[in-house]
Amino acid sequence: MDYPGKSGVYKVEREVLDEQRLEELTQRKAYADNQTSLTEQLKGSLRCTLPRLKHTVLSSLPVLYWLPKYSVWDYGMPDLISGISVGIMHLPQGMAYALLASLPPVFGLYTSLYPAFIYIFFGTSRHISIGTFTVLSIMVGSVTERLAPDMDFLKQNGTNVTAELDITARDSYRVQVAAATTVLAGLIQVVLGLVKFGFVGTYLSEPLVRAYTTAAAAHAVVAQLKYIFGISPTRVSGPLSLVYTLKDVCSLLAHTHLPTLVVSAVSMVFLIAAKELNSFLNRKLPVPVPVELITIVAGTLISSYANLNGNYTVSVVGEIPSGLLPPSVPDVSLFGEVVGDAFALAIVGYAISISLGKTFALKHGYKVDSNQELVALGLSNTVGGFFQCYAVCPSMSRSLIQETTGGKTQMASVASTLVVLVTILKLGPLFQELPKAILAAIVFVNLKGMFKQYSDIATLWKSSKIDLVVWLVTWVSTMLFNLDLGLAASIIFALLTVIFRTQMPTYSVLGNVPGTELYVDIETHTEAKEVPGVTIFRSSATVYFANAELYLEALKRKSGLDISKMMIYKRRQEAKQKRRERRAERQAKRRAKREQIRAQKAARHLSAAPVISVEEEAGRWADTCMDEGQDWTERENSTVFVIPASLQTPDGQCRWEYLKGGDPDSTSLGWMSELQDGDTTTLGSSSDDTLSRDLERVSLGSLGKWTWDIHSIIIDLSTANFIDTVAIKTIKNIFLDFSEIDVDIYLAGCQALVVEQLERGFFFSEMITKRRLFASVHDAVLYCLNHRGATSFPRYELSVDTYVGTKL
Repeated sequence: MDYPGKSGVYKVEREVLDEQRLEELTQRKAYADNQTSLTEQLKGSLRCTLPRLKHTVLSSLPVLYWLPKYSVWDYGMPDLISGISVGIMHLPQGMAYALLASLPPVFGLYTSLYPAFIYIFFGTSRHISIGTFTVLSIMVGSVTERLAPDMDFLKQNGTNVTAELDITARDSYRVQVAAATTVLAGLIQVVLGLVKFGFVGTYLSEPLVRAYTTAAAAHAVVAQLKYIFGISPTRVSGPLSLVYTLKDVCSLLAHTHLPTLVVSAVSMVFLIAAKELNSFLNRKLPVPVPVELITIVAGTLISSYANLNGNYTVSVVGEIPSGLLPPSVPDVSLFGEVVGDAFALAIVGYAISISLGKTFALKHGYKVDSNQELVALGLSNTVGGFFQCYAVCPSMSRSLIQETTGGKTQMASVASTLVVLVTILKLGPLFQELPKAILAAIVFVNLKGMFKQYSDIATLWKSSKIDLVVWLVTWVSTMLFNLDLGLAASIIFALLTVIFRTQMPTYSVLGNVPGTELYVDIETHTEAKEVPGVTIFRSSATVYFANAELYLEALKRKSGLDISKMMIYKRRQEAKQKRRERRAERQAKRRAKREQIRAQKAARHLSAAPVISVEEEAGRWADTCMDEGQDWTERENSTVFVIPASLQTPDGQCRWEYLKGGDPDSTSLGWMSELQDGDTTTLGSSSDDTLSRDLERVSLGSLGKWTWDIHSIIIDLSTANFIDTVAIKTIKNIFLDFSEIDVDIYLAGCQALVVEQLERGFFFSEMITKRRLFASVHDAVLYCLNHRGATSFPRYELSVDTYVGTKL
């Protein structure tokens, strides 16, 4: 093959391949040969071998795969540094995000300990950091505050209800609600993972997830306003809860607690400045400065020495018990009330986890098992729920710290959990004087990255309007309908956009690129030339029940042949032609009867019967017909003539016959032969049946209503990856309908699976054979041009005998 310059020129000479010939050449296997029987599948699933057992154990417990190969010399120090850095981040984030879940801060520390430790054994990602996360925390908070509102825990004094709130009882019940929700969400994830349902996360597109997290960040901000301003708004759950809560916060701004506001403002200014400085010095620092931890320590020291709680009534974290709580079984009676929220937590947590895991896996060259990740995350939530933890998933900020500080394996998570464990056992009581306003400020500042996602609107406006609509609908529905209903509405809308796009694909007519075997849309490519007499039709989506009717309408529109109207017109003309024939027959019968009566009258006046030859009688009858019935004897199709078949008898009887076809001027000597052929009917026979049987088919061309220059239509099915029964019936009707107007239909580019589905759908028949299917559009074009007697096609050499196309 030669390549002159930058472009190559090639010449191929081969046989034009239809589907039947292609199967003969390639020896395509039968459908049954490619399918394993149910019995074999069952036997294969139950068969146990040593390699299969090993693979099952290693895939279920990935730690057994990488831990024996762990090199302390290569990975020990990087994992230790990374783990300590992430553990330090766990402390402030755990306590801060616990406020988002409306739980005591210490339960955020528990959530940073148990689930992360469980994930070490079952997870397949080496870099994600399991623990508390903003979105899941606010989702759990919406559940706890809905089922355990403050109004249900007001202390009663006799018959009067005081304004005092039983915080201990409220927090205890909220912990139970959060634990039950988490356990149920974990069980859902485990079940989905065991049934290989890991692909469920793919239904959450990136625009949907980013819009959802952006709206969840807005919910988190509103939830933290009470700690920032030191007010107590009424928390509302359900649709429009965000609007009502924000309205209540605005009405209470006049009662802002100034000392709390000052603590919040100073903390946010310090955090923002320190983070910006940290980003500026990121390349020069081996380990990022733990800004949140420094803020917590400094705030706790200032609050303790200044006695902010006693002197200025600044709300603080309060008592933090030292030590670990024993495991307890969650309240199963709550499952029915939180099943919808648990499913939403399971799906959102898994979507975030698998997206982060695949990002790091692609960067570092390893594989993440989506089903095993679902099981690992589910076990982390299930086990954590028994230890009063709430739902977890990876955090982007912690995962980035774990990866950028040199973390190589999940041994970094071991170091981070040890930091959290030491804090819970020994250092927890030291943070009792920490102001809640500082934790709220940490949440505020950490949401900066999510608020930057509003720039997606401008990006999506330029790249994809449909993805922009999905983003906006997700954001609006999550803001208005709360997190659980908003997620459901967003997923439904995203799936509907996919359905609408398959229902309204791009339909195009293809033309040939001169000098090549390529075919492109003639509307978008000016140099593409339409093949004479051939229309090549293609849809950008597969054909199935939802768009089959639209597919047929588009074919009619693109080909310029409204087959429905043409068929209706043809049937009307056929019916009209039949009516004309029946009317001509009735007229012939009446004339025959009148002639018979006239002959009988003449017989009575004559004493003897006259000798009349057949030729003379025929000539006289033909003259009569020409004089009296010129309009019906000159019909184009199936003209009927009435002739005397025998001479008049002495009793006045005469036998007459009907003859179909022929020219009355040319029948003087040919009648006897036609009569001998049996193409006659006696007067007493059923002439209606004979005429309807002998009526010739009416063609649209003879009717003169339409004219067209298309003799073949090629349907390009290369974009179809499946075909259902409705689509098969539609395509079969296309074959049958267009054959009525003498237009041939061919299919091209069908995948093997589509051909098998056509066979199983009884698509092929004596009329529609595999000779109508071609390996490519180019093969179909060559066949059409030869088969229908094409005389020219630019830059193609055609051989009528062998159907060989030479591409130049």
